[in-house]
Amino acid sequence: MPPIHPVTRHMFAGDAFSQWLGITVLSAAPGACELAMRVRPEMLNGFGILHGGVSYSLADSALAFASNSHGRQALSIETSISHVRAPRAGELLRAVAAELSLSPRIGIYQVRVADEQDRTVALFKGTVFRTERDWELGGPHPPAPSPAGAGEGELRPPTDGGKS
Repeated sequence: MPPIHPVTRHMFAGDAFSQWLGITVLSAAPGACELAMRVRPEMLNGFGILHGGVSYSLADSALAFASNSHGRQALSIETSISHVRAPRAGELLRAVAAELSLSPRIGIYQVRVADEQDRTVALFKGTVFRTERDWELGGPHPPAPSPAGAGEGELRPPTDGGKS
């Protein structure tokens, strides 16, 4: 598996929400990212299926890591998602972000969220504004931990659900 970009490592270390969701960073390189997340019972809505905001958040995290891995700080300015399948508790989801277009100020990305059988769960499109600020990796976030059980090159949240 390819190494995880240093900017993604830095961002993940300070991203309490992605850690709380239980997201694992499988890979991250400039313009690309792959994440995984197991659906937990508390993520379900009143219909007993994954709440759309959770799959949106998974895709949005993939967008953030992919777009910022060029080393320049990027912020989403427009996003949309289409939910095409309803995951249930226990399912493992993967979000794969791909860069569609990149200019000095704007980046456009597509994120496909799929289940363990590679069936599409959601399709997400995101546009980011690329600031003029580069990431400074010596900033406030410590290096993200890779707990026991994480594959080489993976980033996982702390086993205490990010409460440490």
